[in-house]
Amino acid sequence: MIQTAEEYSFPDRAGQNDPCLRWEQVDAYLNDLQTRGRTPETIRTYRRNLLLLFEALPKSGRLDHRTLARWRDVMLEQGYTPRTVNVRLASANGFLDYLGLRDYQLPMQLKPAEDEIQPELTRNEYLRLLSAARTLDKERTYFMVKVFAILGLTVHDLPKLTAEAVKDGAFTTSANRSRQMIRIPNCLQAELLGYLQREGIRSGPVFCTRNGKPICRAAVTACIQQLSRDARVAPEKCNPRCLRKLCQSTREGVRQSISLLVEQALDRLLEQEQITVGWEVSGYDK
Repeated sequence: MIQTAEEYSFPDRAGQNDPCLRWEQVDAYLNDLQTRGRTPETIRTYRRNLLLLFEALPKSGRLDHRTLARWRDVMLEQGYTPRTVNVRLASANGFLDYLGLRDYQLPMQLKPAEDEIQPELTRNEYLRLLSAARTLDKERTYFMVKVFAILGLTVHDLPKLTAEAVKDGAFTTSANRSRQMIRIPNCLQAELLGYLQREGIRSGPVFCTRNGKPICRAAVTACIQQLSRDARVAPEKCNPRCLRKLCQSTREGVRQSISLLVEQALDRLLEQEQITVGWEVSGYDK
C-alpha cells in the first residue's frame, strides 16, 4: 500500500461495503495495459496519475462515491487546468473500469479551451483589493487577500497557516509527495502577529469559523468577492486562484529580472577582462 500524504489525504467517509484500493491492483492494471500494446510513456503517465490518486485516499485506501469529485476539486484549487485534471481523472476512471468499479467513476466534463484561460489579476488590482478591504474595515478579508497573493497558498493549504506558524515565520505544506517550506516575509509576519493579538488567537488556524473549523473554499471566495465593487475589480478575478497566480507570476518576473542582472554583470566582467588582457581584435566585421 502506498503511503498517503497526510496533509492532502481525504477523511475516510466510505462505508464498510465500499472497496479498498491496493497498489498491487495498479501493478496488475499497468501490466494489462502493457499486454494490450500501450506505449511505455503512456504507462508511466498512468502510473504517475494513479500514484497521485493514492496519495489523496484516506490511510485505509477505501474509496467512496465522492472520492474522485473531491480529488478533482482539490486539483482545481491547486491551480491545475481542467485539461490536466481531466487527464488524471481519465487514468483513475480507466483503473476503476478495470476493477469493475464503474459506479465509483466520475463522468468526464471536458471544457472548451477558452474555459481554461484563467483571468489574470494585475498588481494594481490586487492593491485596490487591499485598499477596499481597509476602507470597509474588513481586516480578516484584507489578510486573506494578502496571504494568497504573497505566500501563494491554495485554500487547501490555508489551515496550515496557524498562530504557531506565524510566530515561527515559516511552515510546511505538502503536495504530490513533496514538501515545501513557506516563508512568511517579515512585513506580513508583523501584520499577522498584530491581527492575532487583536483577535485573541493564540493557537490553531489564523482563519477559521466560530466553531474553530477551517473556512471552506466557498466562504473564502465569497469574502474576497465582496470587495469587487469597491475595488473596481471584476468578480471573476476576486478569488484565491487568481491571487495565487499573481503570486506565481510576480515571483517569475523577479527571477527573470535577477537572471538578466546576472547576465549583464557577467558581460561587464568579461568586457573589463577583455580590455585588460584580451587579444587585439582586428579584421573582423561584426
